[in-house]
Amino acid sequence: MTATAAAAGQAGSGRAARREVPRRSHAGWAPAPDRSDPIALLEEQAESRDPSLVPIRHGRMASSAFAFFRGAAYVMAADLAGTPTSGITVQLCGDAHLSNFGGFAAPDRRLVFDLNDFDETLPGPWEWDVKRLAASLAVAGREQGFGEGARRQIVTEAVAQYRGAMRALAGMRNLDVWYFRIDFERVLTEVSDRLDPAAVKRLRRNRQKAERKDSMRAFSKLTRVVDGQPRLVSDPPLIVPLEDIAENHGLGDRETVDEQIRELLRSYRGTLRGDLRHLVDSYRYVDTAFKVVGVGSVGTRAWIVLLLGRDDGDPLFLQVKEAQRSVLEPFTRRSAFKNQGQRVVEGQRLMQATGDIMLGWLRTVGLDDRERDFYIRQLWDWKASADVEAMDPTALELYGGLCGATLARAHARSGDRMAVAAYLGRGDRFDRAIADFAEIYADQNERDHRALLDAIEAGRLEARSGV
Repeated sequence: MTATAAAAGQAGSGRAARREVPRRSHAGWAPAPDRSDPIALLEEQAESRDPSLVPIRHGRMASSAFAFFRGAAYVMAADLAGTPTSGITVQLCGDAHLSNFGGFAAPDRRLVFDLNDFDETLPGPWEWDVKRLAASLAVAGREQGFGEGARRQIVTEAVAQYRGAMRALAGMRNLDVWYFRIDFERVLTEVSDRLDPAAVKRLRRNRQKAERKDSMRAFSKLTRVVDGQPRLVSDPPLIVPLEDIAENHGLGDRETVDEQIRELLRSYRGTLRGDLRHLVDSYRYVDTAFKVVGVGSVGTRAWIVLLLGRDDGDPLFLQVKEAQRSVLEPFTRRSAFKNQGQRVVEGQRLMQATGDIMLGWLRTVGLDDRERDFYIRQLWDWKASADVEAMDPTALELYGGLCGATLARAHARSGDRMAVAAYLGRGDRFDRAIADFAEIYADQNERDHRALLDAIEAGRLEARSGV
């Protein structure tokens, strides 16, 4: 079979899937009669997390319907498992809500826009990521007080951009798809004439802020000098130096604990390319601290590690973050990787156009004597996050469209882009169906958020706010 014939066959399979699963079938959703209790799912997740931090997670999720949505990836995965799919599999982000996109530094030190969270990544139906993104836009639009018409326009544009990008990618050479990336400067140029001057100013300010958010900035914010040596600050329960934890758990003196950390870093070093091992070897270990991160991630174990290179003006901060089983796994397939940290890293490398050179993984025994998997990345590397609360409907529509196109590019690297493009087609039938779904699911998210508040009020769940 020629390459042209193979491509035609892939496109044909996508069109055939339309007959089996019409695009309009994605519009509806209703909770199944035996739908899992969302609070029970949160309790299930809490079983594998640090019990002292779970109340912080609940408190952060309780703060708003959108915050709940961010932390409820497991709840939505269970709901998506019962929705129609075309049967076309890609590498999923698994938690593709709008706040899990943003800017970061590419290895060539240019700011790029991409997905930036892969804790739940796993192969699965491409529709699941699209629906999570769409629902997040509907939920965020409600949070901002936008009307239903504006919200529908925002979601429809995001899905239309996904569809348009996928169709464009289907016509590109494989290498061109692999090399394609979205530079922040190009985005800024393209959207500037559609935004009001204040929004453009915020974008430029966010870019400048991102470029300052690096290891030097982390060094100034997260360290203090003790006996002439830089040490990580203490701000419990959000930041707790390993030295304090070691003392409380009887793990030995500082020298003993430091050698254990160096041994773990040697294990991590083995997951890097040869040239990057040489780079890591040029740094010396200084200190480690426990650090609470995110909303949905709160309760999983996360550490920051300070390394120094040439001198005190040459810091490198690594984040060592626990990787548990993906929330998608009960509803799709088991990971091909035995180490969950490797699952995250390999998924990120597959989906991102250009990624953190320090990505790696390790396995170790935790303070609770249980074996745990971790992935490692740079703590801050020009990280830029969207200020969703400051967006008007036009800005959120542009941002949602950028997220949609970015998600299509990420899916096209691993899945059958020609089949997905053919399934989506030229018209907006799928776009409109997903807009319907997003509003329906936003209703459900509000009910689930209310259930969380009720569970906290009734004492079923403990929550700590303001942390």
